[in-house]
Amino acid sequence: MPTDPSTQQLRMFLALAEELHFGRAAGRVFVSQPALSRQIRALEELLGVALVERSTRRVRLTGAGEALLPPARAAVHAADALREAAREASRHDAGRLVVGSYLSALPALRILFDTLRQRGGVPDVEWRDVDNVDQVNALLDGRVDAVICYAPLPDGVRTLRLGTEERYVCLPESHPLAERATVTLAELDGLPVVGFSPDLNPRWRAFWAADPRPGGTPVTYTSHAVTTLESCITHVGLGHGIRFIPASCRHLMPRPGISYVAVSDLPPCHAVLAWPATRPAPPALAPLLRVLRDRTRTTAVGCRPDGTPGWWWETASPAPAG
Repeated sequence: MPTDPSTQQLRMFLALAEELHFGRAAGRVFVSQPALSRQIRALEELLGVALVERSTRRVRLTGAGEALLPPARAAVHAADALREAAREASRHDAGRLVVGSYLSALPALRILFDTLRQRGGVPDVEWRDVDNVDQVNALLDGRVDAVICYAPLPDGVRTLRLGTEERYVCLPESHPLAERATVTLAELDGLPVVGFSPDLNPRWRAFWAADPRPGGTPVTYTSHAVTTLESCITHVGLGHGIRFIPASCRHLMPRPGISYVAVSDLPPCHAVLAWPATRPAPPALAPLLRVLRDRTRTTAVGCRPDGTPGWWWETASPAPAG
């Protein structure tokens, strides 16, 4: 068990001390309000002292909470200084970049980066596996320089759109709708969605659960707290619920007992390269962004070089920059 508070807990405490409102503080640190509340309680238990007084009308710091503000700020500033020193120390290696993604995206990333390296000037990439919570947290705390993921993302993160895909519903093969070519959201009403982690950004969860539904039917969630696509599809296969996924998952993650069905009235999703707007980008990111921007300008996203439909990572290599 941890004996010291985490930097993230201290950031949450400082945000709450400034906002004195759980909803606004949660928005500042990119978590849900229940997740913020749980972390504040965990911090209080760890320190052995109450930090805030909660009531239905207001939130205010206790005497102990006021007294702990200066050392909490100092600890967060020290952690920021440590990360910045580490980034500065690594800047001599301008050709290295740490990029995160889902494990299931590895085949797509291999093709994408192999194609980009044919052009030259693309940095060496170290890959890290991230889930749908860490894809934001790892960016903001400096564990990765960039993430390849799907929008939407919260404020404080910049993005470059890489491609657009239709969204499908993932169903157990035994479900009556599994043999259909297409379905509508209305036909999926009443089917529970495999639950998301409470620490997930609310905008991302709403988009990927199609919540709210066009007809106003409430969306129900299972009690699971799934953070990876692999686990999500496993729960669907076990009959626990449904999930909406990018069309490429049919190609990247075929599974026995699973059916992917197009949803005719579900808006498409966007694959993006994301990086923090809250700190200077590492030098190695600039050449990668230049190549990717050229790629998206000079190729038809979603088409192979011969014009046949394909995935965004299979598009033709861009012409050399002039």
